[in-house]
Amino acid sequence: MGLYGVMRTGVSGMNAQSSKLGTVADNIANSGTTGYKRAETEFSSMVLSQGSGTYNSGGVQAHTKYAITDQGSMSFTTSKLDLAVDGNGFFIVSDGTGAGSQQALTRAGSFVPDGDGFLVNTAGYYLQGYPITGGAAPSVVANGLGGLQPVNITQNQLEATPTSTGTLHANLPDSAAVGDVVSTSVVVYDNLGNEKQIRFEYEKITDTSVVPIPATAEWELTVTGDVTAPVGPITLQFDTATGQMIGAAPVNVPITNGNTVPFDLSQSTHLDADFTITSVEADGNSPSSVESVEFGDDGTLYAIYENGDRRSIYKIPLADVPSPDKLDPMSGNLYRPSIDSGDVRVGFPGEAGLGDLQVGALEGSNVDLASELTSMIESQRTYTANSQVFKAGSDLLQELVNLVR
Repeated sequence: MGLYGVMRTGVSGMNAQSSKLGTVADNIANSGTTGYKRAETEFSSMVLSQGSGTYNSGGVQAHTKYAITDQGSMSFTTSKLDLAVDGNGFFIVSDGTGAGSQQALTRAGSFVPDGDGFLVNTAGYYLQGYPITGGAAPSVVANGLGGLQPVNITQNQLEATPTSTGTLHANLPDSAAVGDVVSTSVVVYDNLGNEKQIRFEYEKITDTSVVPIPATAEWELTVTGDVTAPVGPITLQFDTATGQMIGAAPVNVPITNGNTVPFDLSQSTHLDADFTITSVEADGNSPSSVESVEFGDDGTLYAIYENGDRRSIYKIPLADVPSPDKLDPMSGNLYRPSIDSGDVRVGFPGEAGLGDLQVGALEGSNVDLASELTSMIESQRTYTANSQVFKAGSDLLQELVNLVR
């Protein structure tokens, strides 16, 4: 090989250092990019076969790797739509909202709604999530990215939920006489969100002032008001030794233009105190529009209505691979699985080794500027040294050519 080998070795060294300077330049340029993972250049030697008494110079080969598993610093923001992963895992995003869109992984969680209400990050990629319908928890496709949809926070339609369950716990006074009546009313909602009022009326039918005191005290309950038909009278029994209700079956109340609502009375009591409502609750709501949306720490996206109700509409999963540093990087802080990275595994934040979701935070770049500037100086000096090797070989070759003149 001789002098030509020396020159080729110098060129190999300059190319390798050029590659390293390229990664340094990218790292410095993206030191403020959300979710950016620094690139690193490593070198391996290329050795040629050697002859007796001679040395054939080889060269150096540059290899690029990415520090994807290194956590960036957290910076907290005022946006409830900014997300960061503390630990393992990536957000799943797509390059479009229609069929045929390509999905990818990212750590950049700065999401804002576009004109159609879809959440997109700064690279224009759409956040993916599982839609929640009917309040049922979504099922996860553990080994793939199927079943995911672009997250849309536009909920323009009015939402009215009819009452489906109710609770009414009351204390019925032991001191009441036979024939005494106490009552209360509860507001519920029909199928169109109209307020309906139902009346619970209790009448005492057992005399508990006699001696010996009866083992049970009985009241008759009648439910009237906005019901398709009156309910009762239903006999309610209480243990006079403890004051607790006996056989506490729910009372089914048919609401006008609504559901038949089971009311739980099980914790009602019969004690020597005034008639008191100790617990009352009925679900449902009148027509209301969405005021805002926000994420929960478990990845659930909630729609907050003007009347204060909250409804879960999406759940955001995280994806991971066995070797994240072997993912294929793409423009926009995106990564795609490769043969070396292994297959994708999908789950929810905080489960099965996946990281926690930080709401109102962003993960910064994991670039250390001081280290990059040091590497830049080292590469610059090494590149210059390799260029001198090339020049020395070129000069010696010129001397050799001049010998024939």
